Amino acid sequence: MIRLYVNVDHVATLREARKGKEPDPLLAALIAEKAGAYGITVHLREDRRHIQDDDVRRIRQQIRTPLNLEMAPVEEMVIFAEQVCPHQVSLVPEKRQEITTEGGLDVCGNEQELLKIRERLHPSAIKFSLFVDPVIEQIEAAKRIGADSIELNTGAYSELGPGEERECRLLELRQASAHARKIGLTVFAGHGLTPENVVAIAAIPEIEELNIGHNLIAQSIYHGLENAINTMMIAIKQGVAQR
Repeated sequence: MIRLYVNVDHVATLREARKGKEPDPLLAALIAEKAGAYGITVHLREDRRHIQDDDVRRIRQQIRTPLNLEMAPVEEMVIFAEQVCPHQVSLVPEKRQEITTEGGLDVCGNEQELLKIRERLHPSAIKFSLFVDPVIEQIEAAKRIGADSIELNTGAYSELGPGEERECRLLELRQASAHARKIGLTVFAGHGLTPENVVAIAAIPEIEELNIGHNLIAQSIYHGLENAINTMMIAIKQGVAQR
């Protein structure tokens, strides 16, 4: 079974609309665990638009499953990660004006900077992952700097409806996954996934982990978070069965 990490960022997005105390992303994380999530993902953005520092600390202390901390490759975040010591750090590019993460890291153009971050995190046994587009050159650069894993950006695929263009994007993801595994990287995927489009992603043999958030939180408004997670896990199992 593919490991499902549930991203609870947008629980905090709703809370921050009124700067109050609810809904609490920690409670959502605990519900996700109960529903069978393998781990919890949070993205601590530099502008603190949703998840706050205290959210990360509380979630880290109280969940029983692994915590995946998404963050920009900047000094402030590296220091925070060293203090909190999550199971895994996933480096993502970040722009203040973007609504959500728009693309993968430029690993090729920032190898030395990313290598320095990896060297700081590894003594604390923090897994080191990079969010990248399905581009062979970026994947090979991730290997050169010693990443434990890559998370392939499924955003371009997820934005498309059924058709030839989406099949081309899916082929890119398949080829990127195969190449990453061949050179010794563990392969994850995420961004924009839904029960409808996740089946084909889960069918890719090399993918071991999925990070999914927005759809689960959106569907939880209608059906409850446990039901939304159960629906997603059924779709993931359908994909795995096609391997």
